[in-house]
This record gives sequence, structure tokens and C-alpha cells, in this order.
Amino acid sequence: MGIESKTFRQWIMFNVQCSTFAVQFNKERVRSSAAKVDNASIAQRPCFLCKENRPAGQKSIDYQGRYEILENPYPIFPKHLTIPTYGHTPQTLQGRLGDMLQLAKDLPEYTVFYNGPKCGASAPDHMHFQAGSRHFMPIEDEWQDRIGDHLAVVGQARLHLMEDAPRNTLMMIAESQEDAITLFGGIMESLPRKMVNVLTYYEEGQWITFIFVRTKHRPTCYFAEGEEQMIISPASVDLGGVFITVREHDFLRISAADIEHILQEVCWQENEIGLFMTNIKKYART
Repeated sequence: MGIESKTFRQWIMFNVQCSTFAVQFNKERVRSSAAKVDNASIAQRPCFLCKENRPAGQKSIDYQGRYEILENPYPIFPKHLTIPTYGHTPQTLQGRLGDMLQLAKDLPEYTVFYNGPKCGASAPDHMHFQAGSRHFMPIEDEWQDRIGDHLAVVGQARLHLMEDAPRNTLMMIAESQEDAITLFGGIMESLPRKMVNVLTYYEEGQWITFIFVRTKHRPTCYFAEGEEQMIISPASVDLGGVFITVREHDFLRISAADIEHILQEVCWQENEIGLFMTNIKKYART
């Protein structure tokens, strides 16, 4: 509590069914949390990830001739990067998980994350990853106590369902990038919906990847009026355990019960998990 900077200044901590969640007050993130992401709004605004529309003086580093590494101008983390493609191309992980895993290996001090369209991406029209300081999100330090059922394995990649309801996180542990890509393809093929947020980091010779399966973009409280409204639009960081509030009023009144209800709304629950379990059986090994 009491972190001071130009963008975030306060923390509160909650326990939601044995998982830790922090709440950060960060008014500068309103650009992301309240972003209009319908097709008409996107068509009418300049893309803020294209070079010609970025903040003046924002420097970039080339990555493999395909991406640029930028310092995020409105950080959540002590170190926060945005990693867009050079070209203006839609936000999708299809064919790009290998890039994400390689980024995580090449940036060992960071966790790399992806927000899917209608899953928190404020620029669903321009492919990008983000990366933030390691050990910032509680899930990074709690997963070993929540590892849950073993669901499938492909070579040196294995899949688990974490015991962290109502978030119900899928977790992939992999020593082989190629096997991770194959298993991830099976995961996406088996999902009843293709809406996901993904976090990954590389440590001690393996990738730890968290896959948050979504059922909706924003919770009911986002659209409510008056005192019932809270401007919270969950994405990877929120689901990793750091909820972002952009209004101090919301920060001061949010509760563990609110967080639990939001997770129940935006994350998949028992009926869809059951269907996934049936579909993923083709990848199961003993």
C-alpha cells in the first residue's frame, strides 16, 4: 500500500476463494479500460500503435524484424512494455504463439501477455503483445498451490486446470516450444469460445503459460448507471490478480465480493469447462 508514481499510487489486497487479488488505482489507464472497441469507433480513430500516431519521443527497439518494443506511456507495472507488429494487422494469436514464447525467453525479467479482441485489447485492429515486471501479478507466485487436474500432454508440454474458481485458469507447462504450440492449438480447437487472455514467462528451462478463457468482454457493472457503475474492464493483468480501477471512487468501494462476481461473469464456468474436457480428451496421455 502507498506506492507513489505519476500513474498508480495505491494498492488494496483481497482474498477471493483462496486466490490473492490486488486492486490498483491508476487513472491514466482509462484510455484502455474505457476504450471503444466496436467496429465503427475503431474505423473512426487513428491507430495509436502505428508509428505515425504514437506519443512524441516514444522510442522503439526492433525485435526480429517483425515487432517493435516500446515503453508503455501509461504503465501498470514498474516496467511495462508494448510490443506491436510493424504492420497494421488484426489482433490474433493464430500463428504467433511461438513469437510470444520466444519473447518470454528473451525477456526473462518480464511476463509477456496477450489480450484477445473483446477480452480487454484496446487496439484489436493492431496485433501486439505487452510485457510487465515479473512477480507483479499474484498468480505467478501462487500457481504451484493451485495446479489442479492434469488434462493433456503433447511431448514436453502438459496442460492443467487450476483449482482457482471462479477464474478457472488453464495452465500449460512446457519445456519444448514446438510442443507448446501444438498443445495450444489443441486447446483453442477444443474451446467452445475462442476468447482468451494469455500470460507466459520463461524460467528454469520451461515456459509457464496461463490461459484465461472468457465468456464476455465487460461485466454488468461497467454498463450500470449511477452508484452501481464501476469502470472495470478485465484483461490479462486483472485476471492475473491485479484489478485496475481508473476512478478513485471505484477503488475505494470495490470489495472481494465484487471481484468474485466479476470473475463469475467474464470467465468460463462449469458448463463450458465440461464441454472442453470432452473435446480435449484426444490430446490426453497417461
